[in-house]
Amino acid sequence: MNQTKKEKAFVKTVWDYYKRHRRQSLPWRKTKNPYCILVSEIMLQQTQVERVIPKYKSFLKKFPTVKALSEASLGDVLREWQGLGYNRRARMLHECAKTVVKEYKGKFPKTHDELVKLPGIGHYTAGAVMAFAYNKPVPVIETNIRSVYIHHFYNDDTDVEDKDVLKLVDKTLDRENVREWYYALMDYGVFIKKEFGNPNSRSKHYGKQSKFEGSDRQIRGAILRLLAQGEESRQSLHKKLSFDYQRIDEQLEKLEREGMIEIRKKKYTLP
Repeated sequence: MNQTKKEKAFVKTVWDYYKRHRRQSLPWRKTKNPYCILVSEIMLQQTQVERVIPKYKSFLKKFPTVKALSEASLGDVLREWQGLGYNRRARMLHECAKTVVKEYKGKFPKTHDELVKLPGIGHYTAGAVMAFAYNKPVPVIETNIRSVYIHHFYNDDTDVEDKDVLKLVDKTLDRENVREWYYALMDYGVFIKKEFGNPNSRSKHYGKQSKFEGSDRQIRGAILRLLAQGEESRQSLHKKLSFDYQRIDEQLEKLEREGMIEIRKKKYTLP
């Protein structure tokens, strides 16, 4: 695919930065196992790298294979997940593992179309598995990649659309070395955010994360943290959690409906 002078210069800038500052120590960059790649990608959604590294290592020690994860109870998976937040991710990862074992005999599919049909896997996550596990050239966007392209190609624009960024991603993609190219983009994106602020604020798809303090998400997380330590009655949860009783009860009902918690002998517990 023919590149303009600006695009060629951009590619050189990204590679030059990566050669000098690559993050070689990230544990998920030391594997091509699609299961390990998937675990890292799910964990990294809306969570800082520094928080993910120790949880990634402990999670894979507890569930070293997709089969091991599929055979675990959701309760055990949620216990291991504590500290990462967004507990729905753990449930979807668990469902994904069960699907891979049941429908693909424990072998991850090797096409984007099949991967994206798995529970909890969207276009980016499927593309990440294709790139990092299989080195296949699928154009993808995540927050750091988006920031790089907006910074270099849309410096004076607002409401930049991902469909336009994706065209540039596709045009500048190193089709022989997909894995390393995306690593390079992500590392460079981290640098750009630190040095110049977040270019993603000029994306049409940018949305600030909702406030955590006092949110339903905070209540859900607090409930699951307590239940990860042992069963609790409704009254004990009311006593231990510093939230309005009605809001606690609302989240208990939702968590039970979603299959994230169960009631046994009038006490709440993880499945």
